[in-house]
Amino acid sequence: MTKKELGHESRVLLYSVLAGLPGSIIALIFLWSSNHPPRVQWTLTILIVIFWFGFALALRGRIAYPLQTVSNLLAALREGDYSIRMKKPRTHDSLYDVITEVNELGETLREQRLGALEATALLSTVMGQIEVAIFAFDHNQILRLVNRAGERLLAQPAERLIGRTAEELNLAACLQGEVPRTMEMIFPGGVGRWEVHRSTFRQGGLPHELIVLSDLSRALREEERQAWQRIIRVLGHELNNSLAPIKSIAGSLENLLTQNSLPEDWKSDTQRGLSVIGSRAESLSNFMQSYANLARLPQPKLQPLNVGDWIRHVARLETRMPVEVEEGTPITIQGDRDQLEQLLINLIRNAVDASSETGGKVRVGWSRSGTNLEVWVEDEGPGIANPANVFVPFFTTKPGGSGIGLVLCRQIAEAHGGRVALENRTPLRGARARLFLPL
Repeated sequence: MTKKELGHESRVLLYSVLAGLPGSIIALIFLWSSNHPPRVQWTLTILIVIFWFGFALALRGRIAYPLQTVSNLLAALREGDYSIRMKKPRTHDSLYDVITEVNELGETLREQRLGALEATALLSTVMGQIEVAIFAFDHNQILRLVNRAGERLLAQPAERLIGRTAEELNLAACLQGEVPRTMEMIFPGGVGRWEVHRSTFRQGGLPHELIVLSDLSRALREEERQAWQRIIRVLGHELNNSLAPIKSIAGSLENLLTQNSLPEDWKSDTQRGLSVIGSRAESLSNFMQSYANLARLPQPKLQPLNVGDWIRHVARLETRMPVEVEEGTPITIQGDRDQLEQLLINLIRNAVDASSETGGKVRVGWSRSGTNLEVWVEDEGPGIANPANVFVPFFTTKPGGSGIGLVLCRQIAEAHGGRVALENRTPLRGARARLFLPL
């Protein structure tokens, strides 16, 4: 057996024997060269050899025992048993440092395991309580994880679902196509419109797909109910405002005509009453026409639109006061010119109305904001008293206003993939309307 083939303990034993070899040989030489009886020489020789090999074996055990203990402790840590600890030696040496580090490793692994268990328990609790259905599929499209909402959706417990393919569960379509998107799907536990989200994660070095299905039917029904309530509330308010005076005046005219002797000014009273009835009826008709126009906004016809020409043209349409135009970078966007002109006309008209109260100015300009075009309209009026209601249909603070101008602006902006925002110019006086359109 060569030296390379010897194990660590065998090499320690060999080096221990070799370390004691010179002293033992010298002692034996002196022993056998002296004039001692043979019995004494043999007895001392046996003792020397026994002590020699005994100390070598003890040294091997002294080195091998701590290593075997460390090995057993590491094996216990690998098996997940973090409760075992090694007893530290009294002296501070290299063995003390090794044992200390191994014990600290066990404590760290124990804390990490407890943290992982707590995080897993929290994740399971959260997944069980949320109302969206969650499914996790491996790279072979086999289900590996499902929450309670997913169980209710598929009308089966997790034990029967885990291990089945996405095709068997009618979820294969969710693993393909762009996300997020809305899909009409039928499941044993529910039918309706579902918003599909999909993401990728890795477990065990292999890719997995996480599918999240959100039921939009309930939210859409709630939104529809609230929309109908708002519509009925607005319509009821306007109808009552018009029908109440009509009913009152009609009753007065009826009482007038039923009298035995008519007063001398009955014709003028009748004419005034009919005029009020006609005025309120016309106002109600205009209101209903405005509501119909708001609901029939057509889809925009996108064409190349030079932003500078569009803004300068709309600014010249305002005749009550000059509108200052601050030139920006030459930009061309895709948009419906007619609709965007109507949007900007409404914003500038509101700014002029506000500035007319204080004798201020109106400015309009544009700039590039990231991937968007920003068009802004500033006034020096009293500002916005109630910003929360500016986009509420038919809400207005102007005498004779219809309350649909800003709502129409928002609809046109959203139809172009943009948005409209109104804010006060703090600490300056006035308000600022900002239109964002994608470039």
